[in-house]
Amino acid sequence: MTTEKYTGPRDRKGRFSKGNPGKPKGARSQTTLAIEQLLGKEATKLTRKAIKAALAGDSSALKLCMERIAPVRKGRVVTVDNFPKVASAADVPGALAVLLQSVAKGHLTTDEADAIASLCSRYVFALEAVEHEARLKALEERIIRK
Repeated sequence: MTTEKYTGPRDRKGRFSKGNPGKPKGARSQTTLAIEQLLGKEATKLTRKAIKAALAGDSSALKLCMERIAPVRKGRVVTVDNFPKVASAADVPGALAVLLQSVAKGHLTTDEADAIASLCSRYVFALEAVEHEARLKALEERIIRK
């Protein structure tokens, strides 16, 4: 099977042609389709067998079943009490202090606090880039005027 049948023609660099949104929502990959075709009617029997093995005490089967029933969460909404408004780089140390206190109190995990601190760091980097660009433009204008 070629991918053109499902996704449309591509240019020489492998990109979709202009106006082509790619695969439609809900489209399944070729691997998924192949697995479904191989398992066919046996999928239900295999699932029941895995459940029976898990109930009989097979730890691998139990892990497999639990991963399907309750998959590992990959993030959650986090609220931080008293988190200050960060409008400039000068506000970031106060925000980091609040994060540190939240971790110390057990309201946030270190990973959650680290993710928020990383966002603060990127924000400061963006502010510095904007400030650097403004200073560079000002210097260029001064040079051009001379």
